[in-house]
Amino acid sequence: MTRRRPTSPRRLTLPATAALLVALTGAAGVAAAAPDRPAALAGATAAAPAPTGDLDPGPYHRLLDPLVGTWKAVKTNYILGGGRPVVSRDIVVRTRWMKKTGGRFLEERTDGTLGGDRYHRTGVLGFSSIDRRYEWTTFDSVTPTAMTYRGAPVTGTPSVLSIPGEFTDPGVLGPEYRGRTIPMRTVITLGRTPTFDLYFTPPGQAERLVDRVVYTRRIG
Repeated sequence: MTRRRPTSPRRLTLPATAALLVALTGAAGVAAAAPDRPAALAGATAAAPAPTGDLDPGPYHRLLDPLVGTWKAVKTNYILGGGRPVVSRDIVVRTRWMKKTGGRFLEERTDGTLGGDRYHRTGVLGFSSIDRRYEWTTFDSVTPTAMTYRGAPVTGTPSVLSIPGEFTDPGVLGPEYRGRTIPMRTVITLGRTPTFDLYFTPPGQAERLVDRVVYTRRIG
């Protein structure tokens, strides 16, 4: 009788190892408890999403497509004019998907004048597939700090994005607020004429509109 050699243990492939880790850590249960994707924005594939969320750009990214292009815009600021609105009509906004990020983030570059001075803003807008929320960060020539916003988990098919955040006031609201934490919120209205509204809520006061940018005409 010929003796059979003992069978050597099979090496786990990378997918099999990942499946084993999921089973041991309970990550599959976490994924099952996550909210379902809205029916109106359901993906094209029937496969279940990965436990960490869909990493590729999806329908929530596509909702931002109307922002892409080069636009003429009107910017109205309500805090830099000493009580009178400062209106800039020479604003140009250039928005594009950042290919090197896999198309997950939009870059916005705004140039023009504000209150007689040159004005620039760079912003990055994206959708976190893991957190199911929109995220928005800006850097401009007026404030010496980044302005960062994180939205609530998205449901349905929104046409208006309300994204809250907070910042340390360098004194733009007045010297009495310098160094204080100010809640803020950006409201982005999508569509043919996109609008970016910025609200501040100074301590002890109601929320108020402090800045508005209205895209008036696509020029590229």
